[in-house]
Amino acid sequence: MLSGNMTTMSDSSPFDPALLVANDPPPFTQLNPEGGSRFLFTCDHASRAVPSHMKGLGLAAGDLSRHIAWDIGAALVTRHLSERLDAPAFLAGYSRLVIDCNRPLTSPTSIPPVSDGSQIPANRAVSAAEAAARAEALFWPYHRQTAGALDRLIAGGEIPLFVAVHSFTPQLSGGEARPWHIGLLWEHDGRLVAPLQAAFSALVPGICIGNNEPYAIVGPSDYSIPEHAQKRGLPHIEIEIRQDLIASPEGAELWAERVAEALETALTDHGPFEILAR
Repeated sequence: MLSGNMTTMSDSSPFDPALLVANDPPPFTQLNPEGGSRFLFTCDHASRAVPSHMKGLGLAAGDLSRHIAWDIGAALVTRHLSERLDAPAFLAGYSRLVIDCNRPLTSPTSIPPVSDGSQIPANRAVSAAEAAARAEALFWPYHRQTAGALDRLIAGGEIPLFVAVHSFTPQLSGGEARPWHIGLLWEHDGRLVAPLQAAFSALVPGICIGNNEPYAIVGPSDYSIPEHAQKRGLPHIEIEIRQDLIASPEGAELWAERVAEALETALTDHGPFEILAR
């Protein structure tokens, strides 16, 4: 059902790359490109921005502040991690509701018509041409730059540890409360899981860690980990942090420090991690 404060489909406009203006953000932000550590971070859902000509996708302004539009707190955590660990990082520039940078373009949730029960008016009848235009302007620049950075590191003899930073809502609409403070997600390569579990448990007594919770990477469900890490045989992890823990600047800084220390401990105590045969 549409909420009472939601605008109608006629109030939204289709995406047109020719209508992007100077006030619209770039498709990605790169942090610390010369970073010297072995980590590389991505934040696929860093932003809630919508191209100005799309008129907020036909949503009420409040909806673009909700978890359906972005991963609350994840961008600030990623910025702290990049600085704390002297690591390069890439932040996607637009809302996951415009195009989801962590979904294959063939996924039905790449340009979602509904998210957590909320209708997305501008996404109800997206043509193949418009979908391709959104991808070319907003999806591919982010992923091409990420891929290029990884390939340059590998060509230079480095084995980067790929870390995708996300956050999750404490409770979906009509769902049960999610108890985990942090989730560790992987599919085929779990090399970092046990070391990170041990490090987080030592850092935060009583921490509730979700193993492939509240989500799991299964086949085509995700894009970044399979495309950038699994295909290259790189050590990797997707880290999900509960949004109420990192919604404030203080919380984001605290959890970034904990994640940074856990990653450093895992690398020091269990590394070096090698490239696996694909």
